[in-house]
Amino acid sequence: MNYTNEMLEECGITSAQRVLSGKWSMLIILFLSEKTMRFNEIQRLFPDITHATLTKQLRALEKHGIVVRHVYSQIPPKVEYSLSDIGHKLKPVLDSIMVWSEEYKEVNLTE
Repeated sequence: MNYTNEMLEECGITSAQRVLSGKWSMLIILFLSEKTMRFNEIQRLFPDITHATLTKQLRALEKHGIVVRHVYSQIPPKVEYSLSDIGHKLKPVLDSIMVWSEEYKEVNLTE
């Protein structure tokens, strides 16, 4: 089947790809599905991620409505990140990807 640019733009996979395209996005969503976290907590989970990259990923997820940033007016400032209702709906999708990945890994190891 030949797809037009318009068809691709309307495709649900294209929309999901846009939201989940960041290298760390799916892992950030996975960890935030377990609990609300502060920036440094998230960063400690990913030793290879830079401050700037994590900020960019969180802002992108926030822009897409997946992550909610809670700013508390106190000194010192306190900011927490959690998943929105839409973000929580991604958890079963990520669980399915993990199951598929395990099956795929097993198939590739046996070939």
